[in-house]
Amino acid sequence: MAEYTRQGTLVLELGYRGTDFSGFAEQEGYRTVAGSLREALVTALRRDVELVCAGRTDAGVHAISQYVSVPVYDSELDLSGRRLLASLTALVPDDISIRRVLRANEDFSARFDASSRSYRYRISCGRQRPMQLLGYTWWLRPAQDLNVEAMNEAAQLLVGEHDFTSFCKVTSARMLKEQGRSTSRNVMSLSVTREQEMGEQVTAIDITGNAFLHNMVRIITGTLVEVGREHRDPAWVGEVLAAQNRTAAAQTAPPEGLTFTNVSYPDGLLSVWE
Repeated sequence: MAEYTRQGTLVLELGYRGTDFSGFAEQEGYRTVAGSLREALVTALRRDVELVCAGRTDAGVHAISQYVSVPVYDSELDLSGRRLLASLTALVPDDISIRRVLRANEDFSARFDASSRSYRYRISCGRQRPMQLLGYTWWLRPAQDLNVEAMNEAAQLLVGEHDFTSFCKVTSARMLKEQGRSTSRNVMSLSVTREQEMGEQVTAIDITGNAFLHNMVRIITGTLVEVGREHRDPAWVGEVLAAQNRTAAAQTAPPEGLTFTNVSYPDGLLSVWE
């Protein structure tokens, strides 16, 4: 597209079932969200495309509100948003849903313009296998239910801006530090509640932050579950945070319980593509 001038940005809000994807980011030889979406966009726009997402998700992780930005050029600004939505919906596989087609100016980035990102992690407890939410929760079979109140108390120790090295995959933390990049993140809110979804009870961990380290939400979840099982006191989570060492935290929770739920952008950056 060197002979054309970028005139704006196409922004897609999409959801996906992560079960059969090897994560969002493209990987040669693997089925990924970005790879499937790229194929659809290449067909719809009749050219190669550059994709930027608000936050990469790992294999098996779901999304209901992921954002992807794509530069658009010249006459593409005159495309019908409704037709583009219909076309992309027909072209993507059944485990991807194009929720909205939006537009932004030429400088917009789904990643760098995001002010916050949110996730929900669902846990099902008990000996009965979850049915409606199977594949979207971590099924635990403890002798007793999780102590949600203790988990929520512990969770508050993670709110604010901290170095979250203890809650980051070891190789990723090492790479960031070798590159001189920060492992600090700002957790704006974090809560643990009991919820009813589709007739089934879940323990829901909702977290919003400016950005997240690799496996950060899943390691936080595994660590809070140790408190919920009453294997650890809530104060222990503060000790884990202060250690700045992955070995201090608990197991990484499995991917199927995690859903990318929302991205926030400053007012006025996005508008519906009519």
